[in-house]
Amino acid sequence: MSLKGRTAIVTGSNSGIGLGAAEELARAGADVVINSFTDRPEDHALAEKLAAEHGVSVRYLQADMSKPDECRALIERAGGCDILVNNAGIQHVAAIEAFPTEKWDAILAINLSSAFHTTAAALPGMRAKGWGRIVNIASAHGLTASPYKSAYVAAKHGLVGFTKVTALEAAGQGVTCNAICPGYVLTPLVEAQIPDQMKAHGMDRETVIREVMLDRQPSKQFATTSQMGGTVVFLCSAHADQITGTTISVDGGWTAL
Repeated sequence: MSLKGRTAIVTGSNSGIGLGAAEELARAGADVVINSFTDRPEDHALAEKLAAEHGVSVRYLQADMSKPDECRALIERAGGCDILVNNAGIQHVAAIEAFPTEKWDAILAINLSSAFHTTAAALPGMRAKGWGRIVNIASAHGLTASPYKSAYVAAKHGLVGFTKVTALEAAGQGVTCNAICPGYVLTPLVEAQIPDQMKAHGMDRETVIREVMLDRQPSKQFATTSQMGGTVVFLCSAHADQITGTTISVDGGWTAL
């Protein structure tokens, strides 16, 4: 499948799932805008590397997804948006009564409200062209819950609901909106946690991954960032023209339990 001639914006995409989505979109021929809240030489170097590898235009645009004006301005600065991947997200773990208010507000702003602002800015252009794809990166925690993750679970459930409303409002206009719900994905952040988990539980790498980190993932295997990106590309293809307003779980069976 080819996305040549399309422009994709992926929020929170200088590492992890967002970078996996950006890489697979570029591989499929789309021009890509990657984003994070930093503005370092290595961010721009990453864009240049992707462009050279895939022969497409890749730009890095800094924007803080906790700030509504910057979310909307990102879409305008990109100069066009055929594909929007709302991926930016943060996490904090604490009991409800001990959950810091500022952490709750930040998680809701970045994990949920940013998608509202970018979508509101991108939809008019998509409607005018008669084609658009919005893919929201939710989570297995958008369909189920875990203790001590109140803000994250609330935001991801909200993102799934927002996905459905967006799909209904855009139906019949050539624009689709879907949510991908990953389970545990082997990102650099997760990889960095493995040595500490090995030490804490006195287990070797494979055992701690299988019995601790992937306890709720029946496949006992991490999903990969390229698998996430491939799912994004599929949702942007003609094969998915009639898939809208739904969730696709990439979680090794977690939400089947």
